[in-house]
Amino acid sequence: MDRTSFLERVDAARREWEATLAAIPEARMTEPALAGGWSVKDVVAHVWWSEREIAGAVRQRALVGSGLWELDTDARNAIVRDENRDRPLDEVLAAEREVWAELRSGLETLTDRDLVDRDALRHLSALPAEVAPWHIFAGATFRHYEEHGPDLARLAGVSSSGPAPGAPTAAP
Repeated sequence: MDRTSFLERVDAARREWEATLAAIPEARMTEPALAGGWSVKDVVAHVWWSEREIAGAVRQRALVGSGLWELDTDARNAIVRDENRDRPLDEVLAAEREVWAELRSGLETLTDRDLVDRDALRHLSALPAEVAPWHIFAGATFRHYEEHGPDLARLAGVSSSGPAPGAPTAAP
């Protein structure tokens, strides 16, 4: 995937994510109305954690971060949810917007090579050979928004486009 296409997809998915969140009344954001008893706040905190981790990887051009990555997805998500359960909604929303701005600035610095060349991101060798750096970055941006957006959209009573038609779907 080239840089221009990647950033366009990130930005389009982010606009939809933000529009969906804006359509949900804050009073409903703490209700356990989603699968597994999750709230919108839980999902936003989960997305924040992922964005924060990937912002660090982009900044360092290395697959580095929390030891939680060593856990399976469900265990990692449960810990992140538990760690953020008592954070106030306004703090979670503000933190996610702040880390998004940092991540988006970092993504802007990526080159075409950074997105496709496994040597451009240190420590990527532990992952399967078919995983390109852009797959990692997509997992914390457009793929993440597309994964959670439809559930949030249903709660908000708005439509969600989900993954872009013809979009690459291979993910780590």
